[in-house]
This record gives sequence, structure tokens and C-alpha cells, in this order.
Amino acid sequence: MEEMRPFLEDLRQGNFRRALTENRVFKSVFRTGYPSTPRNQALIMFNNVFLHLHPVRIRRESLKITYTFCLGGLSFFMFLLLTVTGVLLMFYYRPATAVAYQDMKDLETVVSFGLLLRNMHRYAAHGMVILVFLHMVRVFYTGAYKAPREFNWIVGVILLTLTFLLSFTGYLLPWDQLAIWAVTVGTNMAGATPLIGDQVKFLAIGGYEIGDNTLIRWYVLHVIALPLLTAVFMTVHFWRIRKDGGIAGPL
Repeated sequence: MEEMRPFLEDLRQGNFRRALTENRVFKSVFRTGYPSTPRNQALIMFNNVFLHLHPVRIRRESLKITYTFCLGGLSFFMFLLLTVTGVLLMFYYRPATAVAYQDMKDLETVVSFGLLLRNMHRYAAHGMVILVFLHMVRVFYTGAYKAPREFNWIVGVILLTLTFLLSFTGYLLPWDQLAIWAVTVGTNMAGATPLIGDQVKFLAIGGYEIGDNTLIRWYVLHVIALPLLTAVFMTVHFWRIRKDGGIAGPL
């Protein structure tokens, strides 16, 4: 109680800033003091596990909507929306050929708001593909891939590839005729790869024909492996933006 006396006294006198900054809980989280100076503001950014991914300062020109169109942020928002809706869909979907299609029909006709949930996931996936592609076009058009941002450009290309793979692996999960034949065409294209085509096709479908092995493999890729890889590369992408001096300004 003695340790709380100064805190309570500051609150009684209306000195809320002092009460907050001198509190032990505040000091344990923000060890650099109240961000009232440029130095403390920078230190808080550097020492916070979430904030340190962002640059301390950014160029005024790069804040213009007409320069970035918020394409990178919107892509990240779509990824978060896909994560939330995807987890909710996992409560109702079973990755087995005998029940997968019926589970999708039940989502549309039986589960409350199931059709809304599935459509949010579906259209968010389309939106993410479009936004990531447009983000890459914007970066290329404005020359933001040039030195010292070459490495982050490569990370962005990897993220674009992962986005395509996330969309493609999710295509099979409804297990309808459109999905099965689309994946058949895709895996046959992969099988035409010189030298390793047969091995790639066998690995992709888990055997010699599309079936239960294919569905469970693509389900695991879609809900675990590819999202984790995407999250890791996104973290690296955001971190490199900070290390490269923030968002590149207009040329």
C-alpha cells in the first residue's frame, strides 16, 4: 500500500501524467520514460516488439494517398480478415472427400451466417491477390525497388508467390467439379516440368490421382504451412521497410 501512496496522491492532485509515468507498471512496459522528447519517442519505437517494425520517422511525401494508395496496408488487412474468417470456417469444414462438399453446402444453407462467412473469405482472397499485385505494380512504377530496397523487393516477390499459392490451395477445398478439374489442370501443368515434373505432380497430389491424400495435403498447406510462411515474410517485409529508411518517397 505504501508503494501506491505516491500514485494515489498524484491522481488526487490531478497530475495524471506524473501518476502514469512514475507508476511501476508503466516503467516495466515503457522503460524509456514518457515520450515527450524526440529521443524518448525514438527509444519507445526501438524497444517495443510491435512498434519497432515501423520507422521512427517517415517522409511527408510518402503519406500521400495518391502515392501509395494504401495498397500494402490493404493487402495486410485482407490477410488478417482471411485469417479470422478461415479459423471460423475450420469449425465447420472437414477435409475429407466424403464430406467436404456437403460441409460447404451446409455452410451456405444450414449454418447461421455461414454463407456470409464463406463469401467474406472467398472475396477477401480475390481482393488480396488483386491488391498484392497492384502493390507490386505501384512499387515498380515509382522505382521503390531500387537501392537500398532490392532485398525487400525480393521479399515482396516471394509474398506475391505465396499469395498465389494460398489462393490456389484453397481452390480445391470445396471439392466441387470446378475445384477438382481446376486442380487437375494445375497439377498436370506442374507435371510437365522438365526432369522433375513427375515427382512434383506426385508430391502435389499425394499419389497418382486426386483424392483424399490430395485434399488433406492441400488443406494443411492452406491453413498452416503457407499462412505461417506468409506471416514470417510479412514481418521481414515490414522490418526491412524500417531498416531501409521508411517508405520510399516520390522520385
